[in-house]
Amino acid sequence: MNRTVLDLWVGIFVAIGIVALLFLALKVGNLSSAHLSETYVLQARFDNIGGLKVRGPVKSAGVVVGRIVDIKFDTATYEAVVTMDIDGRFRFPKDTFASIYTSGLLGEQFIGFDVGGDEKMLKAGDTVTKTQSAVVLEKLISQFLFNKAAEGQETK
Repeated sequence: MNRTVLDLWVGIFVAIGIVALLFLALKVGNLSSAHLSETYVLQARFDNIGGLKVRGPVKSAGVVVGRIVDIKFDTATYEAVVTMDIDGRFRFPKDTFASIYTSGLLGEQFIGFDVGGDEKMLKAGDTVTKTQSAVVLEKLISQFLFNKAAEGQETK
């Protein structure tokens, strides 16, 4: 093989490597999912969102049905207002329950929809009124330790 052909093959492998890295970066950043159908916007209010992030998934029955597009703090009610883009193919009843879950023990957080039984459906711009905030592991541990310390004080 002469030098020119060798340089060509090295260039091809470098280009394939760059494309593969770009693909992985988009997958990790959740930026590769394009919206092929129309979406509608829903909002939900939470007391504590934990580590929830913009572009995080919104799931129902384990299926991604939307993405988080914005997180704001309401200074009047001292709550986090989460705005979600929901795929237009999926409609949810008005009494749908939105909870913040964690994938695995230390994985990413996402919003999970638990579907209700109401006949009326949520429309674009509606707010999911039934919510459950994130479980903060540090808070649970500190409450456990505080309770154990209080039990130790009572036995003396």
